Amino acid sequence: MKQWFEKIQLRGYTQLRYNQLGATNGDLKNIQGDRSIGSDGGFFIRRARLILQGDVHERVFIYLQPDFASTVSDQLHAPTLRDWYADIALDEEKAFRFRVGQSKVPYGFENMQSSSNRAPFDRADATNSTFKDERELGVFFYYAPPTIRKLYSELANAEMKGSGDYGVVALGVFNGQGANKLEKNATPHVIARATYPFTLGSQLLEIGAAGYYGKYEVGTSDGVVVDDGIRDVRAIGSFVLYPRPIGLQLEYNIGRGPELSEGRIRERPLHGGYALLSARLGDFTPYARLSLYRGARKFETDAPRYKVNEAELGLEWRALKALELTAAYTFAERTFPSPPYQQESGRLVRLQLQFNY
Repeated sequence: MKQWFEKIQLRGYTQLRYNQLGATNGDLKNIQGDRSIGSDGGFFIRRARLILQGDVHERVFIYLQPDFASTVSDQLHAPTLRDWYADIALDEEKAFRFRVGQSKVPYGFENMQSSSNRAPFDRADATNSTFKDERELGVFFYYAPPTIRKLYSELANAEMKGSGDYGVVALGVFNGQGANKLEKNATPHVIARATYPFTLGSQLLEIGAAGYYGKYEVGTSDGVVVDDGIRDVRAIGSFVLYPRPIGLQLEYNIGRGPELSEGRIRERPLHGGYALLSARLGDFTPYARLSLYRGARKFETDAPRYKVNEAELGLEWRALKALELTAAYTFAERTFPSPPYQQESGRLVRLQLQFNY
């Protein structure tokens, strides 16, 4: 019989990027995603992940993931915690389980999809503006029958671009201030999600919906007034046609949250989403994605409102099992990430080399 430490697996991936080819506007920046976009950018390690995972008991699974490529102020490659949780199964088939610790929040599809599998370079602003680093500290309950869990596991790869196993039903309670942040109020966030995959001939379709509620405390600058008890509430609908060989992802969310308006942070509406068309052609994945967002970035000081329009055309090549190359051409209009928050637009070529280990 194997000891628990013999069941532990170590793996990971690294993404090296260059975004300076054909860039038409140095003031076009994206601090929510790739901070090397814009003037003075160069070679950039976007992600450097190590994952330690395995069953330490027949009912307990652990997953630990630090990242060694985070940016803190102007310091690159700062180590930060991404995931640190345990799955505790309530039955032998592990259909019912609790996930305890810091992990991804089950909201939508793309947020939960690993960046090692996703074809576009960055997650869409509209859905990724929910939870910082897509993760939170809390307790989540997941249910999925064994056959669905097996299917999700088979889909979570570079070819099928699956999101992984987050159950067909998910419920959660968590802090709500973002990954690696202390809670700042007595109102935890709560979330519920339901999704299910359907077989349509040779195609596989997944439809889901989720919603969450909480209160968020915004960091402010001098002179900015904050309304008390600002709600942070959203709902999302997801449609995913897996690439067999043509794939289509549609996600849209609406909600209300804190936003800077006339010198005061108050509750305001927001909305946005994306459409992604892709194909699986042997070792190649061509794709096109359109995205938009109209709403605040609650993680930023004063929660300024953003207007984002973006189109990305790209091609991913899985040259080897351990090596992937991606090139894309991006057209974007974004709000500049500091006062007076003017609109900037431009185009650029993006290159990425990813190695898996």
